[in-house]
Amino acid sequence: MLRKYFPILEWGAAYDRDTLTDDLIAAVIVTIMLIPQSLAYALLAGLPAEVGLYASIAPLVIYAVFGTSRALAVGPVAVASLMTAAAAGQLAAQGTPEYYTAAILMAFLSGLMLTAMGFLRLGFLANFLSHPVISGFITASGLIIAASQLRHILGVEAHGHTLVDILATLFAHLGDINLPTLAIGVFATGFLFWSRSRLKPLLNRLGITGKLAGVLTRTGPVFAVAATTLATWALALDESGVAVVGAVPQGLPGLTVPSFDVQLWAQIAVPALLISIVGYVETISVAQTLAAKRRQRVDPDQELVALGASNLGSAVSGGFPVTGGFSRSVVNFDAGARTPAAGAYTAAGIALATMFLTPLLFFLPKATLAATIIVAVLSLIDLPALKRTWDYSRMDFAAMAATILVTLAFGVEMGIIAGVGLSIGLHLYRTSKPHVAVVGQVPGTEHFRNIDRHDVVTLPEVFSVRVDESLYFPNARFLEDLVADAVASEPRIRHVVLMCPAVNHVDASALESLEAINARLRDADVTLHLSEVKGPVMDRLARSHFLDELTGEVYLTQYDALHALAPKLAEETLGAARKLDACRTTRGT
Repeated sequence: MLRKYFPILEWGAAYDRDTLTDDLIAAVIVTIMLIPQSLAYALLAGLPAEVGLYASIAPLVIYAVFGTSRALAVGPVAVASLMTAAAAGQLAAQGTPEYYTAAILMAFLSGLMLTAMGFLRLGFLANFLSHPVISGFITASGLIIAASQLRHILGVEAHGHTLVDILATLFAHLGDINLPTLAIGVFATGFLFWSRSRLKPLLNRLGITGKLAGVLTRTGPVFAVAATTLATWALALDESGVAVVGAVPQGLPGLTVPSFDVQLWAQIAVPALLISIVGYVETISVAQTLAAKRRQRVDPDQELVALGASNLGSAVSGGFPVTGGFSRSVVNFDAGARTPAAGAYTAAGIALATMFLTPLLFFLPKATLAATIIVAVLSLIDLPALKRTWDYSRMDFAAMAATILVTLAFGVEMGIIAGVGLSIGLHLYRTSKPHVAVVGQVPGTEHFRNIDRHDVVTLPEVFSVRVDESLYFPNARFLEDLVADAVASEPRIRHVVLMCPAVNHVDASALESLEAINARLRDADVTLHLSEVKGPVMDRLARSHFLDELTGEVYLTQYDALHALAPKLAEETLGAARKLDACRTTRGT
């Protein structure tokens, strides 16, 4: 039980010097990458820059104790930061103590919710968010994030939590563009894009290859931060209107006690839940993807506990909501991290930076941090997925497009609410109309297939229908109507056989529907039979009166059913093909 809830006891028992070396190397690389990222995401969340550093210390240490992924790196991420800004911005103005209090409380409530869900083993709830909906939400969020950072690139005032509002205020202030800020923003953005695609080939040509080239490529944001900070200081660009980070408190964060204002808790509850859902979906997706590459496994329910504990740690150390970041986790994985201890070492590196390097950040331009965010989130935008989804499923495309439009027009909260609603709605709609097939016997075999897809043999007196879905309350009436219509349209039907190889569950509503079908068919002098019913389903049916009242029989196979109801047809169909095969064999000989 201790190993289950404290995975550190499992991997820690086999920790050796080689593992330590690999984890330390990965930690150095991720620390270098994470410092500018943390500052940038705090800016995106509307919080002081140092809060991003605070949110990158305690969560990493706590995840190392509770997490089951060997490579996941938790901390501030773009989407969660945007959702934090959107929720806190409805309660207070950015820069006020009330705004910071709301952000801390969101991390605290999110941590409580995730931890409770983990102990209740509710990790399966993430499956109710379909991939097209999540993809649409992330794409729309990426567009909003990129647009929101243009104000820092241009050096103008702009606000809003929807794409429409942001673009409207940007256009209204285009005449106020600060040219030095624009120059810094364009340079930083261009350099970051260039370093992602061209820096490594350049290093290879210079003779720098292997892991070192990869490390230097990942440190592009650090070079951009250093160059623009130095230029701003040397040229005194802050006096020309270039917005800088300013004084960043030096030292580790103190213990923070979240607010216990009941009214504030009620206002924060829904946004905290949405952040929890989105954060967990992103976390478990990244964790499972990386684990599969090394043939490892993660425990979805324990990941809820780990992420919840990480958010609680972030809250009490003055941070804001955190989750598993894709980019930093991939870097951690590629750098050779072998255990979650790499995250703890990264936290130590961030702590050292918080204690000793923050004075160097005074002249860091906000335009550089905005460029870091823009380059990072553009990789989240996947507009070609719209066409791929359209080609595969019109229904999924509609859900994806609706999620994008709602998010862009009404903000991230309404977007994720719409996404959750659409995911559940699509599931209920699809299962309310399960795939069913009228089947017949394939000549020469004991197999039965769809009459619309195969050349099969049927008998007018026997109506055989295969149900390809579990039966529960949304689709119970569908089956009733199907059988009723079939019997009404074909007066010769004397037997109805429900073929149930794909039925894994029959709930109480579906049981009542089966009882209603049985009673109506009995009144019409038609017998109801079942075939290929799975054991667990039979166990449940045996606990009811349905089997006692069933007018027909339950057959092991569909062939047994047809052989009992129409033995002559079943044997002739099977025998004719066998004779034909024997004739062909004789001629061949």
